[in-house]
Amino acid sequence: MATTIGLVRHGVTEWNNLSKAQGISDIPLNEEGIEQAAALAKRLSSEEWDVIFSSNLTRARQTAEIIQQCLGVPVFTDERIREINCGLIEGTTEEERITRWGANWREQNLGMEDFIMAAKRGLTFLEKLIKEYVDKRILVISHGALIGLSLQHLLPQHFQKTYIDNTSITILTHTNNKWACQLYNCTKHL
Repeated sequence: MATTIGLVRHGVTEWNNLSKAQGISDIPLNEEGIEQAAALAKRLSSEEWDVIFSSNLTRARQTAEIIQQCLGVPVFTDERIREINCGLIEGTTEEERITRWGANWREQNLGMEDFIMAAKRGLTFLEKLIKEYVDKRILVISHGALIGLSLQHLLPQHFQKTYIDNTSITILTHTNNKWACQLYNCTKHL
């Protein structure tokens, strides 16, 4: 029996376009993000999915609701799959961070959530899903950093680095206690 999980990054926001760190700031989708989510929903409508889980942040919930309108399956929100907390850097661009804290801002304690803790949060959520939704197909609408960090810790031999595009889908399967990645960061619907 295989459980399938489709990891989806939310649609684009104004802050994405301005290259601002979003973290847990609750920024909605912009018009382009809504169109991206609709394109993904159309793509997914030809597939069978049983349930959708979404981060509780607006940009993910909006993406999930647009997909749900096409699929007609239940949506549940869960704060465990929200984006990493970016602390003091939220709302800033790279240029602003360098101006404020210097080029080594990443080495300073600016209140950011630890990447390993964020990855563990993502993995704990995925482990819960495979126990509760055996042999089901589950969409998880989340965020770029959380998805990427979770993949790097779940399948480190495949993912030393990750980049997750807005409304991309990554398909994981769990069979016989083994994870596999069937599709990574696919945006063919855009």
